[in-house]
Amino acid sequence: VQLVESGGGSVQTGGSLRLSCVASGYKFSSYCMGWFRQAPGKEREGVAGIDRRDGSTSYRDSVKGRFAISKDNGVNTVYLQMNNQKPEDTAMYYCAARFGRCYGMTLTDYAYWGQGTQVTVSS
Repeated sequence: VQLVESGGGSVQTGGSLRLSCVASGYKFSSYCMGWFRQAPGKEREGVAGIDRRDGSTSYRDSVKGRFAISKDNGVNTVYLQMNNQKPEDTAMYYCAARFGRCYGMTLTDYAYWGQGTQVTVSS
């Protein structure tokens, strides 16, 4: 099983980035996919999730209206479009997979993790 993130980088406040995560080694469509982030000195936190069955999405409050998660089962890829970014969005971003439906964003429920991609937002 492998999850490989890409698309991170440095942007100014108000800028946009789109992260991608390509999955391999398991049945992509059977898993809930999530994006998490971890800033220096802080705990890893859930950002967004997308359900395997109906594609329903969920977001942490601080990114609602700015971020959008989507997926393409045909290419085993999940995306995170980040708009109107803020300095507090600066973190290492990870994608993760959880078997079955999405029920919350508890870290220990996610079995597979990528290596992360760094996002830096400057003011």
